[in-house]
Amino acid sequence: MAESVTIARPYAEAVYRIAQQAGAQAVWSARLQRLALVAQDGDMAAVMGNPRLSVEQVANLFISLSEEKGKDGDATLGNFIRTLAENRRLVLLPEISRLFELARSQEEGVKEAVVYSAFPIDDSQVASLMQQLEPRFATRLSARVEIDPSLIGGVKVAVGDQVLDASVRGKLDAMAVALNN
Repeated sequence: MAESVTIARPYAEAVYRIAQQAGAQAVWSARLQRLALVAQDGDMAAVMGNPRLSVEQVANLFISLSEEKGKDGDATLGNFIRTLAENRRLVLLPEISRLFELARSQEEGVKEAVVYSAFPIDDSQVASLMQQLEPRFATRLSARVEIDPSLIGGVKVAVGDQVLDASVRGKLDAMAVALNN
């Protein structure tokens, strides 16, 4: 995992600079998300690993699946895909997309809040929670929800290195510590 992040980071930074110079961060965000989905497909994994296909054939397949025909930026997108293909890095597209989104969020002053919940929570509950947490963390937040049944109930929220634990498990752990002291 750490190795893929290390390898993907320069590509993500480069494409972010290109998007930033063109003022097209949203366009590139959508492009990278689409390409990440293509790269994660099982059939595409087989194509990317097929030694009988040339780098150019794999790159052209990705370009054809990017749904960018006739739009501005074709050449830049094509060059980006070809560079990844030549370096056998197309498999890193999901990580490149994630790092791109992270850079975009940092520029926009938005931090990611990872909300751990014992049960699934709907979008309106997440929006309400973010509205309550933004003043506490003094920043705009975007939420990513992860289910963790070990919490028993409530939520635990992590924003960067800060954690707010309002879970039943956290309260039980705090009570155990208090009783042991």
